[in-house]
Amino acid sequence: MVLVPSAALPVSQLASLGPLAPACTRERAVRFPGVVGEATCRALVDGVYRARAAWTANFSGVQFTLGRAWYTHFEEDREDEYFEGAAASDACVEAAAPGLQELVLSVVGQHLGAPVARRPGWCGPGVHIFPAGSQVARRGGEVHFDTEGMSDAQLEARTPSLSFVLMLQTPELGGGLRVWDELYDGEDFPDHPGPRVGSTTVVYTPGELVAFDAYRLHQILSFRGARDRVSATVHVLLEDGVWQAWF
Repeated sequence: MVLVPSAALPVSQLASLGPLAPACTRERAVRFPGVVGEATCRALVDGVYRARAAWTANFSGVQFTLGRAWYTHFEEDREDEYFEGAAASDACVEAAAPGLQELVLSVVGQHLGAPVARRPGWCGPGVHIFPAGSQVARRGGEVHFDTEGMSDAQLEARTPSLSFVLMLQTPELGGGLRVWDELYDGEDFPDHPGPRVGSTTVVYTPGELVAFDAYRLHQILSFRGARDRVSATVHVLLEDGVWQAWF
C-alpha cells in the first residue's frame, strides 16, 4: 500500500471501519501497485476491444463504457435507461471480460477488510474507455467529486463512500489522476481550485488499484499518443453496515 499524503483533514466515522477507509479520508489517494498481472490486464483489454460494438457511447462519443455508468446516464437524463438495463449491463461486461466484475469486487473487499455486495438494482463494476485524441485526451476530464450516486440524505449524513480504479491500459504519455485537498461542500462540479490548494498527480501503472474518497476533488488529466486509456471502476458506500458497490 502506498499513501499519497494530503494536508490534515478531518476523519469521519470511517475511523472505525478498518485501515483503508480512514486512510482514504486522510490521504489524497491510496495506491496498490501490481494487484493484477500484466497478462491478465492484456487479456481483459483484448476482451473489451472485441466487444467494441457493445460499448455505451457517452456525451456524443467523447468517452465510452463497457457496462453502464451511473454518472453519464444521470448527466444525460437517461436514469430510467440505466436501471432498466442494469442486468444486461452486467451480462455484457461478463461476456466480454469474464471474471472482471468478481475480480474487482474481491480485490476491493480484500483491501477494505470486509465483504462488498452489489448495490441492489444498480450496475456492477464496469470499464471506462477514453479514446486517444478525444476531448478528454486533449483537455482532461471535468474537475469533480464522485457524489452523483448518493442521495441528498446520504450526502447530508456524509455516508462513507470510496472510489476504486483498476488501471488496465495506460496511455503512452499522461492520463494520470490529479487529486486535491478539497472536499465536497454541496457542488458536484466546482470551479478549478487555485494554485494554493495542495494536490498530487497519481501516475498509474497497469494492474494498479487506486482508492480515494468519493468526497475528494479529482480530475483525469490529458494524455497523448495512440493508446486509449482503459480502466475498470467501482464506487462503494457504507449502507446499513454493508459496503455496497456500483458503477
